[in-house]
Amino acid sequence: MRTSVVLLPILISLAAFTAASQETRSPNRLTDDRYFDLERVSNSQISPDGARIVYTRQQANKIEDRWDSVLWIVNADGGQNRFLAKGSNPRWSSDGKRILYIAEGEPRGPQIFVRWIDTEGAATQVTHAIDKVADAHWSPDGKSIAFSMFVPEKDTWNVGMPAAPQGAHWMAAPRIVESLHYRQDQVGFLEDGHTHLFVVPADGGAPRQLTTGKWSAGAGELRGAVAIDWTPDSKAIVFEADRSADSDLHYQTSQLLVADVASGVIRELVAQPGSWGRPAVSPDGKSVAFTGYPQSKRTHSVADLYVIPFPGGEMRKISGDYDRDPLTLRWAPDSAGVYFDAEDHGSRNAQFVSLAGGGVKAVTTGVHVLTMDSASSDLMAVGTYSDPENPPEVVRYNLRRPGERTKLTSINAGLLAGIHLGKTEEIDFRSSGSTDVQGWVVKPPDFDPAKKYPLILEIHGGPFSMYSVAFNYMFQNFAANDFVVLYVNPRGSTGYGTAFSGGIDHNYPGPDYDDLMAGVDATIGKGFVDTSHMYVSGCSGGGVLSSWVIGHTDRFAAAAVRCPVIDWMSMTGNTDVPLFTYSFFQKPFWDDPSDWLSHSSVMAVGKVTTPTLLMTGVLDRRTPMPQTEEYYAALKVRGVPVRLLQFEGEYHGTGSKPSNFIRTQLYMMSWFRKWAREGDGKSTAV
Repeated sequence: MRTSVVLLPILISLAAFTAASQETRSPNRLTDDRYFDLERVSNSQISPDGARIVYTRQQANKIEDRWDSVLWIVNADGGQNRFLAKGSNPRWSSDGKRILYIAEGEPRGPQIFVRWIDTEGAATQVTHAIDKVADAHWSPDGKSIAFSMFVPEKDTWNVGMPAAPQGAHWMAAPRIVESLHYRQDQVGFLEDGHTHLFVVPADGGAPRQLTTGKWSAGAGELRGAVAIDWTPDSKAIVFEADRSADSDLHYQTSQLLVADVASGVIRELVAQPGSWGRPAVSPDGKSVAFTGYPQSKRTHSVADLYVIPFPGGEMRKISGDYDRDPLTLRWAPDSAGVYFDAEDHGSRNAQFVSLAGGGVKAVTTGVHVLTMDSASSDLMAVGTYSDPENPPEVVRYNLRRPGERTKLTSINAGLLAGIHLGKTEEIDFRSSGSTDVQGWVVKPPDFDPAKKYPLILEIHGGPFSMYSVAFNYMFQNFAANDFVVLYVNPRGSTGYGTAFSGGIDHNYPGPDYDDLMAGVDATIGKGFVDTSHMYVSGCSGGGVLSSWVIGHTDRFAAAAVRCPVIDWMSMTGNTDVPLFTYSFFQKPFWDDPSDWLSHSSVMAVGKVTTPTLLMTGVLDRRTPMPQTEEYYAALKVRGVPVRLLQFEGEYHGTGSKPSNFIRTQLYMMSWFRKWAREGDGKSTAV
């Protein structure tokens, strides 16, 4: 039976609704007023001798409403944890006497700085570039720093306009667009040009451009980080790029290249077409480890781990049947194997594979998220550790004796002191096609199994990503307000292998919907869910699926659909990732639009009766506002209760600004508390 929407005869005033739906502040629960006190840690880098660790710490700026990055340094025993500098992305020199990092500098924007660790005085600004500097890496001899930088190209189309009269205020010339990718989330409209590699003396001086041409260093559809590594003799750099003339039209295509630093001569390292990246040169300089996969028509592929002789030759897969994406690569000191970390079933741990064979072996184990950010010469690794009740903190562990893990920071101890967190429990269940699916349920603090609680199904984005067991402020905040939270890794999620992530290949949305509903059923079966107060929400890929859900079931009392894609055909012209969008379908829509239409949520809008809150950033270039507005208009015309929130200052997502994260939480809980699904199937405003 389809839900109909009935409003109470006596309309509730906006003031009364607002007062009744505000979050109740609590001295011992993780309410939203504490969010500005949360700090983030990441990118921990251990000195070559293993004595000290530099890491990035992000703090919320309550005045400017942003996250500010600073560097802290701590001894390997956890002592003398102290502020070092403003900036991010630190890297140690090979002698352990200096670090480089990225910070705001002159004349503008991110610049490279170098600081002597045991010497008093200010850091040295090494670059003075006009365009963005990124991906800084020391040469092993400590004399040079390689980095990437955007090189603009000016358009030369002149049309011979007449001279403007003195004092005239004519409009600027139009923006000229020739490339498929001319805008990008977090950036806006892109300037014409390419990203290239540069080398600068470590003591400062004029940078020297190492790569040139109408192609960009880096891989992927978007301008972003460039994966590079030096050879041990400091004479060459291995990096990823796509040098073809039509690279703007290539999806999942990249090459591994070697640039000779002295001459600038570039040679191809891997000849086989595919998507290759994350190069890591062995300590003896004889081999290069890398990840990737051959060319494929799949929307998503799991990467394998390979090695190839540095001079070139036959590439060899060394990861065997290990069906997970290798992340950070680190060679063993004797060049006999490679350490890496990988995600699996919601957790992340370190792994090792020997070049001699034997397959991938687990180095660390456990239900947690443990990164391997860096390692010293004696294989003392540092990274961040998190689990459902502990935000990430810096830890060290020996890759030879991984059971010896030491926590080095307690950044959020003050925030969580005296706070009662919700307990997170794993839930495993079976979905359509006898597919085993993993999820988690977060229960409110002081949970009483005899009570019935409202349920929020929160859906992750991607869709090729993974919910993990790491601490999640959003979920804990919902739980602090007496919601049960269900989060699931449906088919399409990473961390479960090729068959599972490929379960939605050219069928998205598809069986992932079955998995989500099976998760809801399994949670209801535990006996503590109030089925009249169930809600669904998600952003990006979660916006795709939450809009899909309400077009295919009326079991939810309300929905919060955030930054969705609801019309795949118009999405190709709206988004900054058009090739990713086209890859979901076997045929372009001009040849056959049937799949495009049948997988678009807007085509099921005639079945929607669920009261819906729509939320998208006004600057979003990934799933832009027109997608949300199209859905809003359709729901409005149909008479479905709907509100649209357009978030100022936000690109993709609605919570990058600290205040907007809080608003997102409060608006969702306010909307959910307004609606109940009665026994006769009617959603009613309460």
